Amino acid sequence: MQITNIMITGTGSYIPPNIKTNQDFSNNQFYDAQGKVFNSSHEEIAEKFKSITGIEERRYVDPDLVASDIGAIAGRLAIEDAGADMETIDQIIVAHNFGDVKSETIQTDILPSLASRVKYKLGIKSPACVAYDVLFGCPGWVQGIIQAHAFIRAGMAKRCLVVATETLSRVLDMHDRDSMIFADGAGACVVEAVEGEREEGIIGMEAGTWTEDEAYYLFMGKSNDVDADPKVRYIKMHGRKIYEFALTKVPQAMKDCLDKAGASIYDVKKILIHQANEKMDREIIKRLFRLYKERDIPEGIMPMSIHKLGNSSVSTVPTLLDQIRKGTSAEQHQLNKGDLILLASVGAGMNVNAIAYRY
Repeated sequence: MQITNIMITGTGSYIPPNIKTNQDFSNNQFYDAQGKVFNSSHEEIAEKFKSITGIEERRYVDPDLVASDIGAIAGRLAIEDAGADMETIDQIIVAHNFGDVKSETIQTDILPSLASRVKYKLGIKSPACVAYDVLFGCPGWVQGIIQAHAFIRAGMAKRCLVVATETLSRVLDMHDRDSMIFADGAGACVVEAVEGEREEGIIGMEAGTWTEDEAYYLFMGKSNDVDADPKVRYIKMHGRKIYEFALTKVPQAMKDCLDKAGASIYDVKKILIHQANEKMDREIIKRLFRLYKERDIPEGIMPMSIHKLGNSSVSTVPTLLDQIRKGTSAEQHQLNKGDLILLASVGAGMNVNAIAYRY
């Protein structure tokens, strides 16, 4: 008996070439949220930052590129990897948060949608290829996969291109220590219906949105420099609140996802979690295992890319997946046929989601 599975058949990513190390921030004057200068030396700030986040480097795009450009590059690579005809793509779903922001400007541009721009840059002619954006914080790409799955199951699509792209370097307050966290990048995948003899691909999903105090844990705000133009706004966050929220909500969402898939943590080979903060991610995995009353965590179950690539928001999970599939990740990981993996993310909204995927 044939089973219709929803599977990722191709992946692609764009890792910007420009490396910015922690030392490159040494000339920045950092202020706290009240506008007071930090008395710590840059060396002390950088060392503490690295010990918490794990970030040593991050990548920024070239000045002549915007988010839709690098999203189109990643999308093209995913289509080629899938061996698909571009004109057979039914939907282009693009996850981002800030649209196209040109270098040295402060205004975001999301008209037309980034998905329409990506379709244009790919050269897809068919009007039947519907293009639209997903604004879902850092979990946007995972949510795009969930939406693609829903449309395919409903018979409204057979093949979707899901893209994540972000140029956070264009919306940073360089007087805020949090500016050291963020990076640029793009990742993409082709999701389609595939007939098979056993259940594979997406086998479980979970998502949720919390909008009480959590709604504004990430927001746009003025610079920490009190002398800066108050009309210019930058990405801001309540880091401690996000940390506490993630430790509570993400492990449970991942367990609920596995429960819906009829699986347990003991079946999982790899967990690809949003690369936001190494300390936070490791604690999330620890708490996930504790939900199963398990304290022994298998070595290598959680691949990391944050050390060299930083936090590129929506793009961290798809770029990590692409690197593992193609053997280009800094860490040595591999995926084998039949492996069960978890894709999970948390971010502005506050949103949390997870997918159980049989490779």
